Amino acid sequence: MLVQVRRAGVAILAICALSGCANLGYYWQSVNGHLDMLNAARPVQERLQDLNLSAAQKEQLALSQRIRRYASLALHLPDNAAYTRFADLKRAAVVWNVSAAPANSLQLKTWCFVVAGCVSYRGYYAQADALALAEELKTQGMEVSVQPVPAYSTLGKLNWLGDYGADPLLNTFMHYPQGELARLIFHELAHQVLYVGDDTVFNESFATAVERIGVRQWLQQHATPSDKLAFDERDRRADDFRKLTATTRERLNHLYRQNFEQNSMLVSVSIDSNATQFVAKKAAIMQALRDEYAQLKLTWGGFSGYDGWIARANNASLAAQGAYDELVPQFVAVYERSGKDWPKFYDAIKAMVPLPKDERRAALAQAAGTLSR
Repeated sequence: MLVQVRRAGVAILAICALSGCANLGYYWQSVNGHLDMLNAARPVQERLQDLNLSAAQKEQLALSQRIRRYASLALHLPDNAAYTRFADLKRAAVVWNVSAAPANSLQLKTWCFVVAGCVSYRGYYAQADALALAEELKTQGMEVSVQPVPAYSTLGKLNWLGDYGADPLLNTFMHYPQGELARLIFHELAHQVLYVGDDTVFNESFATAVERIGVRQWLQQHATPSDKLAFDERDRRADDFRKLTATTRERLNHLYRQNFEQNSMLVSVSIDSNATQFVAKKAAIMQALRDEYAQLKLTWGGFSGYDGWIARANNASLAAQGAYDELVPQFVAVYERSGKDWPKFYDAIKAMVPLPKDERRAALAQAAGTLSR
């Protein structure tokens, strides 16, 4: 089976070479990194017989299978071999994603790939490779974010390989609390429902909406009261953090529009003066982010889980995070207007996929009731 997959990888590289795409080395590390992950995976039922696993580890694996079954039976997510195998990668992330944006914009740089289309990040299986690209992008004047990623979806593209090709459970997220584990599994399976090759925000916001609705349903039916309380507290902090970063994006977008308009017109101030004012205003917005975060921490009882993210916050990390949140309210509204019927909801969203991006956004807004006919 490994030989078959490697041949498929070589075929992708050949197509890439014939079509003139650059950086074959990047594709090679992607193919090999994914194959290494698949080759490390073993069926969960086999893992449960491992005498070296603790009772807690076995319970977490069993929990993952209950969540997996619920995803298909209750949420109508794809029923296949995804997340029925487990791989220990012996590292903290499966890949490291590099995102980049200019110093005066929240528009993320995009990369286009043979299979996945165009996306606003570039993933590496080796952290050193991700950091090397980050340094290269910085020399081009870009603001850069390198984020560890616990899981990704192959969109069901390798289902033809049977169980072997399915996305596995990974050590990078199997330690998550019940609600967070359910979130992740629901999110990644949602990418198999639909995926648009040129619209990261649409894809991620859809999957995020599915996970948020789905995890509430799962917890309501299966979690203990203490588990629900713990999840509610984590969710409250996450919601506070999302609102804080959304406010920061709004402030930055206003500044960037203002800066663009001033640079596009004849203004009385000099270019140097404009640049100095821009830098000072941007610094003030980022300082406000840090100050407001410090105030939030007080309401969280000192919880510091976002400290590292805030310390490294820039255009790239703010924009990348926004991709997961921007359209979520509209997707949730479509779910509600579909009678909370999962198949109807999926069909309504799938109908938007063939549309050009602007028309797709308009169709979503109309379906959500936020855009009049």
